Amino acid sequence: MRVRVDRDRCVGNGVCEVLAESLFMVGDDGQAEVLVDEIPGDAEGLAREAADCCPALALVIDE
Repeated sequence: MRVRVDRDRCVGNGVCEVLAESLFMVGDDGQAEVLVDEIPGDAEGLAREAADCCPALALVIDE
C-alpha cells in the first residue's frame, strides 16, 4: 500500500501528522509529506485513518 499527497488539495493543517507521525509530516513549505515509500502492514490502519480524517481529502491511497 502507498499513500500520496495531492499537493493541490493539501492545506497543511497537520491532522495526518498528529494521527500518524511515523508516516507523515508537514514540511517547511506547509504541505504534508509521506515519510515512507511503502506503508508497512502494521501501519495501514493509521494511514487509512489519516486519509479519512484529512479535511482537505488530500491523502490518496494506492493499493
